[in-house]
Amino acid sequence: MAASESWLVEELERRGVSRREFVGFCGVMASIFAMPRTVGARIAQAIEAADKPTLVWLEFQDCAGNTESFLRAGRPTTADIVLDTLSIDYHETIMAAAGHRAEEALEGVVSQKPGGYIAVVEGSIPTGANGAYCTIGGRSAEQIAKEVCGGAAATIAIGTCAAFGGLPAAAPNPTGALSVADAVPGLKNLINLPACPANAENLAAVIVYFLTFNRWPPVDRYRRPLFAYGKAIHDNCERRAHYDAGQFVENWGDEAHRRGYCLYKMGCKGPVTFQNCPRVGWNEGTNWPVGCGHPCLGCAEPDFWDKMTPFYSHIAGVPGFGVHATADKIGIWAAAGVAAAYAIGGLVQYGRRMVHAKAEEEKGGQS
Repeated sequence: MAASESWLVEELERRGVSRREFVGFCGVMASIFAMPRTVGARIAQAIEAADKPTLVWLEFQDCAGNTESFLRAGRPTTADIVLDTLSIDYHETIMAAAGHRAEEALEGVVSQKPGGYIAVVEGSIPTGANGAYCTIGGRSAEQIAKEVCGGAAATIAIGTCAAFGGLPAAAPNPTGALSVADAVPGLKNLINLPACPANAENLAAVIVYFLTFNRWPPVDRYRRPLFAYGKAIHDNCERRAHYDAGQFVENWGDEAHRRGYCLYKMGCKGPVTFQNCPRVGWNEGTNWPVGCGHPCLGCAEPDFWDKMTPFYSHIAGVPGFGVHATADKIGIWAAAGVAAAYAIGGLVQYGRRMVHAKAEEEKGGQS
């Protein structure tokens, strides 16, 4: 195997990860892409043959939540390895170098590998006061982003702040915070991975997709990869059947809550939020917010801090039941439907009995 083809295999062996575990991880990636798990073998071959990608990670106006998520990729273990074994030449939070040495590492990648590295941006980019609200090494976040992202093969805006501006850009937005797309317009191959924080498995999947198919994944109108954001949370939710049946949690801890009924009335924004949380899960696939009894807050959507609040009140329109419908009406309709079904069933049984009685009567008269 050529040197460029062995970087991942060597790293897997060094960390004690078996070939079977690696292929299993590739099967999980295939599932995230909505492909048959048998495609995992092709993904494994492609990753092994690909050159080790170079990545630089920029942190601007953020809480480092996406970095925390990135550091905890762990289902399966290989997800952590795929991320760890990227040539991460710059990430100010986790790199050993600091100060001038750290900035020299970033400058080296930008100058020596133009068009040959991936830029990951975490956090919004403040533009107010000539960028004074966020400066690194004497340069503003806006200046750094334009230079680094402008020369990257692709830019991944990770987290809602980078993708859409997030909380820093909420009104009145005193720092002039912008998303990557707005601060650095015209970027080629910009991919948004919104959420608060973004799921590290989706980041791994974006990288794996590129290594496998030598192109970036298809995206929606918000530049989000369709494999992760192509369906509403509502469509994949395990509580969807309760929604359709008009069975809703009315109060925290009530019987409906304990039975796992729909959380729409408690503020769940799943019907208007697009992300793969129900399929991928969090904390090594252990669970996800709705699964453990908390409504989705819509954190993968633009301006969710403004549009989805108050978080614990349900949205006005109910998709699938008309724009003027409410969950309360749905519950009434569902109850009425059940009552009507029982009533109709009773009438049918009553009719059958009457027909049977009449037939018996006629039979007795003939004899």
